[in-house]
Amino acid sequence: MHYQPLPNGEWVATHEDVTERRRAEASILFMARHDMLTKLPNRALFHERLEQAIGLAERGDECAVLCLDLDHFKLINDTLGHSVGDALLQAAAGRLQSCVREIDTVARLGGDEFAIIQLAVKRADDVEILANHIIVAFRQPFDLGGHQIAIGISIGVAIAPGDGVTCDKLLKNVDIALYLAKTEARGMVRFFEPEMDARIEKRRLLELDLRGALAHNEFEIYYQPLIQLNTGRVAQFEALLRWHHPVRGLVSPTDFIPLAEETGVIVAIGEWVLRTACFEAQSWPADISVAVNLSSVQFKHGDIVSTVKAALSESGLPSHRLELEITESVLLQESEATLSALRQLRVIGIAVALDDFGTGYSSLSYLHRFPFDKIKIDQSFVRDMASNRDSMSIVRAISGLGQSLHMKTTAEGVETLAQLDLLRDEGCTQAQGYFISRPKPAHEIPLLIERLHALVL
Repeated sequence: MHYQPLPNGEWVATHEDVTERRRAEASILFMARHDMLTKLPNRALFHERLEQAIGLAERGDECAVLCLDLDHFKLINDTLGHSVGDALLQAAAGRLQSCVREIDTVARLGGDEFAIIQLAVKRADDVEILANHIIVAFRQPFDLGGHQIAIGISIGVAIAPGDGVTCDKLLKNVDIALYLAKTEARGMVRFFEPEMDARIEKRRLLELDLRGALAHNEFEIYYQPLIQLNTGRVAQFEALLRWHHPVRGLVSPTDFIPLAEETGVIVAIGEWVLRTACFEAQSWPADISVAVNLSSVQFKHGDIVSTVKAALSESGLPSHRLELEITESVLLQESEATLSALRQLRVIGIAVALDDFGTGYSSLSYLHRFPFDKIKIDQSFVRDMASNRDSMSIVRAISGLGQSLHMKTTAEGVETLAQLDLLRDEGCTQAQGYFISRPKPAHEIPLLIERLHALVL
């Protein structure tokens, strides 16, 4: 209300309704400090509240920061669309809020990354209880418009003031903990520990070395034989990559292959493996083929069809002597484009095998959608088949499935003669494992073929 006096002693009062203006101002302020999709505090408001929480922590009340990341969220967007992805983010936000107290803060930092400020932490157990409560809560599927979506969550934790007394330091440390939670085993919680810094630095140095390994000729392919169970003769060799580091020595594939996939270096490395394997296999007997593993990254970021055709052309290896092995993870990403590429490869005579069969949740649907030439039985089933009735039943079922679908079946991880005999009795087509031979470098393959054919396992 405004009052304007007049010269004659009278006055004029102006009454203005500012309700809409105040609402607009409040809306603008809310939008500046909140995420519009989930209505949670955004990064700016989260930082403000974290500064306040750190101040309280320095005076005796510890606080915890939890950074949370939905596992494989991108896959939901890619397969079901962004509208379902947005609905999942909203539902995830609601589920997180139901897990915390009113004094705590749940924020969305961007994408599928959320954060929680837990105040008044009396002991570390309080944080662990909250983190485990969240992980258990996310084991329940989300029902979104008829879609039952199961998605896990990974959590990194840092506690102030012990892990940092500034926002930057605390967030850096919690990001490290979250990174390790995601890379070591998704769906788990990791608390920050000082030695994690050293592990991250070690990984960074390994990444730098990996990027130069190809140019420095540090890679070599070893080959492990697959024998035909009805004849005992060598039918194929699987190409397995080895890295001879000049300082670290032989680096395990489990250490560098995931890193190569994460950084995209696997595309160039995969091309080299294909070319080299085709070239080296060209000198083997004509009835022995070579199998090469492909990564999902090669399908996503490389022209796999052109790469394979070039490798065959340069080496002179007939297409029927090359087999490509893929895992279910290859088909999970952009499956239609991947299936199209696989069909093109089969047209030119290349065989395609589904590796680690039985360990994924939708393998049977892929057998229906694509006529694989071979399914490989995961070694976890083969290892226990002699002593575990369930493993034996799974091996028998997969062998029978292969026969019904006219697909070869290869049992991985054969370590004893008893396992080999059981697999032969169950009608399995091929076998590979340490009992037959460990992987060998290319120059040892001719003698290995002679030795195995002389044994006739």
